Amino acid sequence: MKRTTKTTMNRYYGWLRRGAVLAALLSALGMISACSDTQRPDNRAVYLLLDTSGTYTEELDKAQSLIAYLLGSLDSGDSMAVALIDSGSFTEKNIVAKVTFDERPSVANGQKRAFKETLDEVLGGIERGAANTDITGGVIQGHDYLTETGAGQRYLFVFSDLEEDLQEGQIRDFPIDMSGVEVVALNVTKLRRDNIDPRDYAKRLEHWQGRVESGGGQWRVINDLERLGEMIQWR
Repeated sequence: MKRTTKTTMNRYYGWLRRGAVLAALLSALGMISACSDTQRPDNRAVYLLLDTSGTYTEELDKAQSLIAYLLGSLDSGDSMAVALIDSGSFTEKNIVAKVTFDERPSVANGQKRAFKETLDEVLGGIERGAANTDITGGVIQGHDYLTETGAGQRYLFVFSDLEEDLQEGQIRDFPIDMSGVEVVALNVTKLRRDNIDPRDYAKRLEHWQGRVESGGGQWRVINDLERLGEMIQWR
């Protein structure tokens, strides 16, 4: 009788131990799932970097159409910022508009209208192109903004000919962190010298692609803005 009782008790404690282990595993799996859900929000953040240097100001009417398209594509909870490359040293002041759209659709629509009006006024007031273009500084600022939003999908649109013209003494030839960001180069026009040696155009694209991808980002080029809607595929 004693032997039977002892065997029964051993089995009982064994079940308890196995039950405790199973409970711990289920709890751990639940925590992992919760963390995964937390780390993967489905909202989007867009940072648009506009080149306003030299003759590229002639392309800004296309930029206004681009802004209208992006605003129409974003939803409540998404974020957007627009910055101008109009100086030799990029700072927070170069960001001319930024917003996170309200969860209430009616409020978000009002924010979009105000955002578009602000950009129309800013771009309409540009009379001549800037002398210098700190594209690297703008890209770094864009990555910082996108990271701070905590959005699950992060896009940096660069509307530029990708020709960086720096002030004397400025250093920008260093690795940049582009992790978690998809960079889309838009309307990369050719310069006069590209007609002399077309390889210069290809070199500019390869240079920026290398910087973005070596920094952990993704890279795409879209030059046909009329097909922008079908070529930009939100994840």
